Amino acid sequence: MLVRQTVLTEAEGDCVGVERPDGKSPVLLICEHASNRIPIRFGDLGLSEEALSSHIAWDPGALAVAQGISAALDATLIHQRFSRLIYDCNRPPESPGAMPEMSEIYAVPGNQGLSDEEKTARTEAIYIPFHQRIRSIIGERSARGQDSVIMTMHSFTPVYNGKPRLVELGILHDTDDRLANRMLEAAADAPLYRTERNEPYGPTDGVTHTLRLHGLENGLRNVMIEVRNDLIGDKVGQGVVADYLTGLLQKSLEA
Repeated sequence: MLVRQTVLTEAEGDCVGVERPDGKSPVLLICEHASNRIPIRFGDLGLSEEALSSHIAWDPGALAVAQGISAALDATLIHQRFSRLIYDCNRPPESPGAMPEMSEIYAVPGNQGLSDEEKTARTEAIYIPFHQRIRSIIGERSARGQDSVIMTMHSFTPVYNGKPRLVELGILHDTDDRLANRMLEAAADAPLYRTERNEPYGPTDGVTHTLRLHGLENGLRNVMIEVRNDLIGDKVGQGVVADYLTGLLQKSLEA
């Protein structure tokens, strides 16, 4: 608790948000990059307002889409309440990307030269509680005989390092491709978006950490979704994508 208080104040509350904890759906939604909120003690990390509202701090639109799916399916949703610039919960503590000194085109002054003690404090305040909560919820569901199918929700930028990305929807997986295969088949039958496998990122980019921790290690079906963020910049787009993904999931689970 003492270490946690050096990162988050009591007033800021838990680092983990849980919606529909008693959801009946087997789908367990996880959104690691849901918020661009910076804990009070870190100020603005030396970044401009533009940088803090950009993709480096969070995945714009991802939480709203996840909430839409959660509502449609009565599915439990777990999300991180603070920015990935403080700790990226889809990266292990040993990864340079967990507390990045540089993110895309932005240097992050508040992350430069962190001591081992500072890194440990962030890990214990953000990463460990987040993944412990996921483990706890999976365990509770299992104890009451409820299956869990993990889907992590992300968004990505239309342009990266000056190069436009044509893919609109990415369906990602690690070594377990069961659910991803079904969803890709369903997407091919209803091609609303340009959909590709393991794009614009894949396992070799280190983006499947959460899937590995909670899907692969438990033998649970799992998938990671990436949506191009210009498609989910407003409520209309978020709703359309949420409805589409809900349909893909339902068809895939029935199959």
